[in-house]
Amino acid sequence: LVSYLLVLLTFPFSLFFCFKVVNEFERAVIFRLGRLVEGGPKGPGMFFILPCIDKYVKIDLRTLSFDVPPQEVLSKDSVTVTVDAVVYYRIHDPIIAVNNVANVHHSTKLLSQTTLRNVLGLKSLADMLTDRDGISGSMAASLDHATDAWGVKVERVEVKD
Repeated sequence: LVSYLLVLLTFPFSLFFCFKVVNEFERAVIFRLGRLVEGGPKGPGMFFILPCIDKYVKIDLRTLSFDVPPQEVLSKDSVTVTVDAVVYYRIHDPIIAVNNVANVHHSTKLLSQTTLRNVLGLKSLADMLTDRDGISGSMAASLDHATDAWGVKVERVEVKD
């Protein structure tokens, strides 16, 4: 009530603080006094927030990618191999991505590093060299299953070296 009154008293200036715009590829998750606002994520377009009462988080829905840093992996036949990869992912549920994990991008990156080591640790050196597509598919399926609870969809994984 006080916030609405403040908006009305400072009407011309409050327009700059009350109306927010998100692009076609973004969604805004709004919290009012720490609680999630009903109606799901807002956007694309313009939406209304109450200054000092509402907080919002913009989430990018485009496909993002990152390089998995080189990992030293001990293969099944006790050979040490350095392998890196590229992971392509997108956020498919902004509310879950904001509420279920503190930093969805960093968490996905760390999980991909450990998944790369785990998947390759079960393979011999010959399997690593000949079955890159199988390794990529296995890693993508494992990552996608694990990150589904975070609102993330892993689209593709490519093992580089």
